[in-house]
Amino acid sequence: MLDLAPELSRWCAEGREFAVATVVATRGSAPRGPGAALAVAADGTAAGSVSGGCVEAAVHELCRRALATGESLLERFAGDPDDPFAIGLTCGGTLDVLVTPVRAGSPAASALTAAARGEAVALVRALGGLTGPGLLVRPGGLPEGTLGGGAILDSAAVDAARALLDAGRSAAVDVGAVTVWVESTAPPPRMIVFGAIDYAAALVRVGSFLGHHVTVCDARPVFATEERFPDADEVVVDWPHRYLDSQRLDPRAVLCVLTHDARFDVPLLVRALRLPVAYVGAMGSHRTHRERLRRLRAAGVSEAELSRLRSPIGLDLGARSPEETAVSIAAEIVAHRHGGSGVPLTGSEAPIHRGVGMRRVVRVGCPSPAPSPFPGAAPQTP
Repeated sequence: MLDLAPELSRWCAEGREFAVATVVATRGSAPRGPGAALAVAADGTAAGSVSGGCVEAAVHELCRRALATGESLLERFAGDPDDPFAIGLTCGGTLDVLVTPVRAGSPAASALTAAARGEAVALVRALGGLTGPGLLVRPGGLPEGTLGGGAILDSAAVDAARALLDAGRSAAVDVGAVTVWVESTAPPPRMIVFGAIDYAAALVRVGSFLGHHVTVCDARPVFATEERFPDADEVVVDWPHRYLDSQRLDPRAVLCVLTHDARFDVPLLVRALRLPVAYVGAMGSHRTHRERLRRLRAAGVSEAELSRLRSPIGLDLGARSPEETAVSIAAEIVAHRHGGSGVPLTGSEAPIHRGVGMRRVVRVGCPSPAPSPFPGAAPQTP
C-alpha cells in the first residue's frame, strides 16, 4: 500500500473513498511479492497491481465489496488445475491478499500521507479475527490506533513494527498466535560508490534505477564533480575512509569500492568490513585482490571480516564496458540481497522467488482472540 502513497495520499486529500488490496504472503512462483498492492476507488478507478493481471479482476471486485461493507477481508488465490474457470495464478503459485477499506483519519490514511512526504512509517494490520483500524508506528513517536486485541497485543505489535521499520522491511509477523501484516516505508537504501571513475558513472545510473540514494566519494576534486556524475544524489570530495567514518549507515547500505588503489581502499575496507551493512564489494583483478587481502590482514582484519568482501566485485557476465560492468555489480548486489545463486534459471530447479512468505515470530504473553490464518506457516580493471 505505501508504495502507492503519492497517488493514494491525493485520493485522501480529495476525500475519495477507496480500498486497498495488499499481497501479504505468497507460495510457489508468483509475479509480485508481498507488499504489492492494488487500490480501487468507489468510482472503480484502480491504481497498482497485485499479480500483473492474473487475478486483478477478482481482486478489484473484492475491493468494491470491502468498500460496500466497510470491513477488511483476507482472500487466498490458489486456482484449481481441474477447473478451467478457477481464479488463480497462471504460474501455479498462491497469493494471500488482505483488502482494507481506507477511511479519512484512519491509521492507514495517516500512513499514506506521511509516506508521501518521505517520512519513515510502519502500518500494522491484523490478518483476520480483529476489528481494530490498525496501528501507525513512527520512529521514536507514539503509535496511533489499535488492532483491537488489547494493549499487550498492540505493544508487542509496535515492537515488531519498529524492528522492521529499522530494517526498512515489510513482513507478516506472528505476535503470539495472532498474525499481523507490517508494512514499512523508509528512506531509500544508501549506495556509496568510492572512486570517481568512468565505471562509477555507470554504476551510479544503475544504482539509482534500483532505488538507492547514491553517493560518489573521492579525495580528488578534479574527478569528483557533479558534472561528471549528474545522476548521483550527492558527490563528496573527501578521503573515503574519513567520509565513511562520518556516516551512520543502516543494514541496507551498499558500499562499492572502485578505487583499486591501496592508498584509498585499504583504510576504507578496514572500516567497511566491520560495519553491519548489506554489501561490501571492491574492484580489481585477481592479482590486485590477492595483494589487497595481504594488506588487509596486515592491518588486522580477521578472516571472518574478510569473508564478507565481494572481490573481484560483480558476477561473471563477461562484461567489458563500464555499463556492462555496472550491470554485473548490480546483479551481484541483488543476488546477495535475496540469496540468489547468480546462475542461469534455464535448467535450474532453484526457486525463482526466494524468501517470500517467511515470518518473524514474536512471542508475547497475551491471549489471542483469533488463530493465525497462516498455519505452519564481471572483468575488473587491474
